[in-house]
Amino acid sequence: MDIMIQSLEKKIQVLDTIIVYDDIQKEQLMNPDLTTEEFDDVVEKKSELIEQLSQLDSGFQKLYDRVKEELQENKEKYADKIGRMQELIRGITDRSVRIQAQEAANKDLMMRKFAGVKERSKKARVNYKAASQYYKNMMQSNVVDPQFLDQNK
Repeated sequence: MDIMIQSLEKKIQVLDTIIVYDDIQKEQLMNPDLTTEEFDDVVEKKSELIEQLSQLDSGFQKLYDRVKEELQENKEKYADKIGRMQELIRGITDRSVRIQAQEAANKDLMMRKFAGVKERSKKARVNYKAASQYYKNMMQSNVVDPQFLDQNK
C-alpha cells in the first residue's frame, strides 16, 4: 500500500511538472521570435514526462492487481491508506483535467501560429514571384544598344 501511495504521489509531481511545461509552451507560442529548437526542447521534455506517467501507471496497476483481493476483504484494516489513495487520485484527476484544458488552448495557439507562418510564407512567395517577373521583363524589354553614328557623310 505504501508503495502504491508513493507511486500516486510521484504521479502528482510529474503532472505538476507537465503543467509547468504547458505554461512555458503557452508563453513560447505567444512569442513571435520563437525558435523551433526552443519549442522542440519543451516538447521533448514533456514527452519524457508522459513516458514516466505511463511507467508509473503500469507499475501501479501491477501492484494493485497483487493486493486487490486483500484490500477488498479487509477494507476496514486499510481504511486510512485507502482514503489517502482516494485523495491522491482526486488530485491526479484534477491535474489531468487542467492539463487537458491547457493542451487544448496550446493547440489552438499553435494552429494560429502555423497559420500566420503559412500566410507570411505565401506573401514572401508572391513578392519573390513579382520581383522575378519584373526582372525578367526588364531583361527582355526592347532596349536599343548604343550605336555609332558617322557624321562625315
